[in-house]
Amino acid sequence: MISVEGLKVEFGVKPLFQDASFVINPRDRIALVGKNGAGKSTMLKILCGQQQPTSGTVSTPHDTTIGYLPQVMRLVDDTTVREEAQKAFAGIARMKERVEELERQMNERTDYESADYMQLVERYSTEHERYLMMGAESREAELERTLVGLGFECTDFERPTSEFSGGWRMRIELAKILLQRPDVLLLDEPTNHLDIESIQWLEQFLMQSASAVVLVSHDRAFINNVSNRTLEISCGRVVDYRVKYDEYVKLRVERREQQLRAYENQQKEIADMKAFIERFRYQATKAVQVQQKVKQLEKIVPIEVDDVDTSALRLKFPPCLRSGDYPVICEDVRKAYAHLVFDHVNLTIKRGEKVAFVGKNGEGKSTLVKCIMGEIPFEGNLKVGHNVQIGYFAQNQAQLLDEQLTVFETIDRVARGEVRLRINDILGAFMFGGENSDKRVGVLSGGERSRLAMIRLLLEPVNLLILDEPTNHLDMVSKDVLKEAIRAFDGTAIIVSHDREFLDGLVTKVYEFGGGRVREYLGGIYDWIEDRGERLEVRGERLEVRGKRIDFKADKPAFPPQNQSLTSHLSPLTSKQSYAEHKEQQRRRAKAEKAVKASEQKIEQMEARLKELDELLMVPENASDMTLVTEYTTTKRALDDEVERWEQLSEELETL
Repeated sequence: MISVEGLKVEFGVKPLFQDASFVINPRDRIALVGKNGAGKSTMLKILCGQQQPTSGTVSTPHDTTIGYLPQVMRLVDDTTVREEAQKAFAGIARMKERVEELERQMNERTDYESADYMQLVERYSTEHERYLMMGAESREAELERTLVGLGFECTDFERPTSEFSGGWRMRIELAKILLQRPDVLLLDEPTNHLDIESIQWLEQFLMQSASAVVLVSHDRAFINNVSNRTLEISCGRVVDYRVKYDEYVKLRVERREQQLRAYENQQKEIADMKAFIERFRYQATKAVQVQQKVKQLEKIVPIEVDDVDTSALRLKFPPCLRSGDYPVICEDVRKAYAHLVFDHVNLTIKRGEKVAFVGKNGEGKSTLVKCIMGEIPFEGNLKVGHNVQIGYFAQNQAQLLDEQLTVFETIDRVARGEVRLRINDILGAFMFGGENSDKRVGVLSGGERSRLAMIRLLLEPVNLLILDEPTNHLDMVSKDVLKEAIRAFDGTAIIVSHDREFLDGLVTKVYEFGGGRVREYLGGIYDWIEDRGERLEVRGERLEVRGKRIDFKADKPAFPPQNQSLTSHLSPLTSKQSYAEHKEQQRRRAKAEKAVKASEQKIEQMEARLKELDELLMVPENASDMTLVTEYTTTKRALDDEVERWEQLSEELETL
């Protein structure tokens, strides 16, 4: 589909990467990985044609369509959500105009037997079939499903986009790209502005999509669930691992061990050569051998070793005062602006607990954090316990750093004890290694400042950590370091995050925000997800939970009454019945998936054969070959039937 040969990109003396060669095949779901600055975003820009490489070629068939979602884009705010999303169908609208124009020409002409008229009929048939194949007739329903899947309410569709934050507008751009159904999807950090439900919906969409996908993401759970192939940019090279992300991690460890052994052997060989040269440099009898060694030494190509894995680096919070038994207590806390954010919030967080605040964006997670911090007024009682020292990380924390200090000086001023001996290691783990530690804070980007503010927080003596989206600007190694530091922290932690992998094994209690309520779930993040349903899917205004569907009406609360679990709100089933139904559901789904896959393979084979027949019939001597013409007609009819069958099977699978 896309072929890359000998790609090289240079910005300075050292190439960003070179001699990169790989092919993106249909239905590939590729995770593009590498440390920050390795060139992942640059690679995506080159693949979509927005940037030219220093050398090498990127070959893309002329009829291949590409959808690209960058990390940052210019957003227009002069339409409603629906109107902006409908721009995805601009190509279909133009196709509809062509079909209508061809239909008008057919109706006006009367030379039905002429060759020219037959060509017009053929063009009309082809264009009309393409129009129908694009799903033109069902595009409005698909538009609504996609927007709801990405977290919008049906009531949001007619609101101006200017009323939404940048994160929500990025969701609209993502929806437009998905609705265009490109042959290749290039996604740069698509989960940055999504909540857990929307991330799960996007996972399912990409896994079922016919498009090839190349994605950059630091959400480990997301890329592992989606990917079936991993491309790593490391040491200026692109290494192709034809496995999903988790398996790649294991293979990379083995590869690095091999690199280290080869590097050590090469260093020993170089040392031996240098010792020989130094020893016999001035002996005439050894002059020939010395010259040979010098030439061999010059020809040696140094073996590069992948960046040192700093995930083993351990950070420990400095000791602080012991807080009271209950650092945070909320009693009937209420907050409203022009609309109700939440009401009747009752929660108690005990000393030493690690809890997560989860839910859709805009449901009040950060608002409750600001109430705890005393930054905004509220109604009800909210008590912060005795001797509580809060360490708070929010996006605006980065703006409070002294811009005149260097990165190293910023950390050196808060580091105490033996930590001061490891400042460079800590900075390296958070992507401030080497010369970056000498940069002044004033020249850092927003993401870099956020990372620096996070390091400062890790070195301050606090007993209550409140972290609002702490992983947004961290790569996977940095997230591992942060996660281990919080896990070893003997104080209390409140974490607002949509990163499932980061929260997994870290939190023991989940507070879900939604519908103006805050509900407590005991257990980890995946316990909460399982409690919401084995596979949480949004379909219109209905939420599917363990095979049961709940209608979300305007006059119904999003949650069951207080002190009643979500599962008890559904019709009760015995565990035996639930298990039997679950197994039967799995069996039927597996059978439906197999049928859809078989149908897709047939469609691919027939489309490939039609393409071959097209090429054969383009040759003048084959134009009158009735065998080829008959095969073409028969195959096309069979393809139409199979496409119709595939649509039915897909609908059945979606229902399951």
